[in-house]
Amino acid sequence: MDYLFRMADSLLESNLETFGATLVEGPKWCGKTTTCKQFANSVLELHDPDTLEVALQNARVKPSLLLQGETPRLIDEWQTIPVVWDAVRVAVDRRTSPGQFILTGSNAVNERKIKHTGTGRITRMKMYPMSLYESRDSVGSVSLKQLFDESQLDIDGLASSLTIERLVFLACRGGWPAALSVKNANNQLRIARDYVNSVCRTDISTIEGLDSDAEARPRRRDEMVARAILRSYARNVSTLAKRKSILEDVQAQVEGLSDKALDDYLYALRRLFVIEDVQAWCPAIRSAAAIRSSIKREFTDPSIAVAALGLTSEQLLLDMKTFGFIFETLCIRDLRAYSQALGGTINYYHDRYGLEADIVLHLEDGRYALIECKLGARDIDDGAAHLLKLKQLICEHNEKERQVPIREPDLMIILTGGQMAYRRQDGVLVIPIGCLKD
Repeated sequence: MDYLFRMADSLLESNLETFGATLVEGPKWCGKTTTCKQFANSVLELHDPDTLEVALQNARVKPSLLLQGETPRLIDEWQTIPVVWDAVRVAVDRRTSPGQFILTGSNAVNERKIKHTGTGRITRMKMYPMSLYESRDSVGSVSLKQLFDESQLDIDGLASSLTIERLVFLACRGGWPAALSVKNANNQLRIARDYVNSVCRTDISTIEGLDSDAEARPRRRDEMVARAILRSYARNVSTLAKRKSILEDVQAQVEGLSDKALDDYLYALRRLFVIEDVQAWCPAIRSAAAIRSSIKREFTDPSIAVAALGLTSEQLLLDMKTFGFIFETLCIRDLRAYSQALGGTINYYHDRYGLEADIVLHLEDGRYALIECKLGARDIDDGAAHLLKLKQLICEHNEKERQVPIREPDLMIILTGGQMAYRRQDGVLVIPIGCLKD
């Protein structure tokens, strides 16, 4: 199968032109190694048992031996031999040239196991599972960058080819590159289920404990507890469910699970990039007590939620309420990928009066978009009303607090599961997720 363009390509290329080393991290199976190999001139694969044995011997004698090779040199799954991090940092200092090393990891960096953070030498970037545009399921007729750069961009009449049935299937399949090389549709869905099985049976126990010291070894964790936590998270995906609710949910299935144990499992799942929660945006447009600031529960890919719940695409088609939450996870995954080169960050807004924006997408230059995720046409008016009211509150705040103004939103968008894009008379953009690209 030919290499498919990834949103991370341009950012990785830019990093190699700027920094001595680049760490590419993200969930396993999302395509990190394949992408990095497009830029590497030599490779050290530490997940290969034959390679690992020799590498471990070299690391004990002289870690710099692992760095010998044509640059950029890719060191895949570097965290297998943590001393690699400091060896790379020292080598970058000595060579004083950009583009020396690419590191990949499916575990987040444990700062306690390295002597130096690598600031100024090793830059970090994330890769996510494939967006709909990367997997060639979105037609890509609406560019996120163009929307920000051209305020009156004409999108009327641009159409997505995705039916609701196809959209449900794509959420169940997920953005795992391996699924694209599988011809049978039912077998494509097995990739996400196998991913969840791997996380619960094996990967969850490769992460050291939350309270471990620098010399701690990985902690053995129970597969059934991990599955119960993922099921609870999936039932609460795209909601502001309290941690207490998650704990009570899991305790109903696993007796005796403590607060501390739950935190340990959640820590491991974040380190593995299985879950990636969304933080609140708290502008000063209402009293601090009025704005909800808890995290929104999210996975890095919607298929994880589907697999954790044991659902099929046929079952989801009969439960559009549940799919609405999973659809929001899909939108967040895609927006994270599309906004990556723009320095985008994802938040949400919700207050106790019911006013909300499912997604607040901030770019590093200060521009931002208020976004609602609505599956069907019947909910579009409600979504637009929320966005317009939020914009009005910001304008009213600026009239009262002229010394501390809040920038008005540059875009107001409703992402839909429909098939036609258009600009409403009130200025809100209605865009099918199957039309969007970076």
